[in-house]
Amino acid sequence: MSNQLRAVTLTHVRYHKGDQFGHFLAWISLVPVFISLGGFVSHFLFRRELQGMFFALGLTISQFINEVIKTSVQQARPETCILLESCDSHGWPSSHSQYMFFFATYFTLLTYKKMGVLFRKQMLLVAFVVWPLAVLTMYSRVYLGYHTVAQVFAGAGLGVFLGGVWFWVVNNLLRGLFPVIEESFFGRLFYVKDTSHIPNLLKFEYDNARAARRHSSYKRSE
Repeated sequence: MSNQLRAVTLTHVRYHKGDQFGHFLAWISLVPVFISLGGFVSHFLFRRELQGMFFALGLTISQFINEVIKTSVQQARPETCILLESCDSHGWPSSHSQYMFFFATYFTLLTYKKMGVLFRKQMLLVAFVVWPLAVLTMYSRVYLGYHTVAQVFAGAGLGVFLGGVWFWVVNNLLRGLFPVIEESFFGRLFYVKDTSHIPNLLKFEYDNARAARRHSSYKRSE
C-alpha cells in the first residue's frame, strides 16, 4: 500500500491513496460533523423541540468533558500521528467515539421511550443504522491511525455512560422546566416547544394540519 496520503477535503481526514476502504472510513469518521451541522442545526431551524435541544446540549457537554480529560491525561496518539499531522493533540479518550456512542445511547433511549416522532418500531433503525455507524466510526479512528484501540474504547465507554446519565438528568430532573422554557421570552420568540408528551406526534401534526386547512383563521393571505 502506498504511503502517500490524501485527505477528505471537508475536514482534512487523511487516508492512504488508493485505499478505497480507508476512503469510506474517512467519510464515516465525519458522521459526527454531519450529525452536528446537518442534524441538530436542521432540527433547530425546522422543529425547535426542547428534547432535541437538550440532546445537542448534552453532546456539547460531553465533548467539553472529553477535552478536559484529554488535557489532564495528555496521552499521545499512536506513532502514525506524524504522517497524519495530528501529534499536537492528545488521543485519550477518542472524542469521535465518545460523540457517537453518546448519540447512539441517547437516541436509543429516546426511541425506546417513544418520545416525540420516535416510536419503538423504529428500534430497527437504531439496531441497524445508529449503532453500526457508532461502531464503524470507532473502528475508522483506529484504521486511519488517529487512535489506539484503548483510546477508542475509552471514548465509547465514556460516551455510553454520559449518554445514559444525561438522558436521566433531562427526563427526570429538567423536563419539569420545559413548560417554563416554552412560556419564557426565549421560548415565545423562537417558538420553542416540547412535544415529548404527545404519544404519536406525526399523527397529531397531521390531524391538526388538516383541521387548520379547513379553518378560515389559518388561511394564508396572498
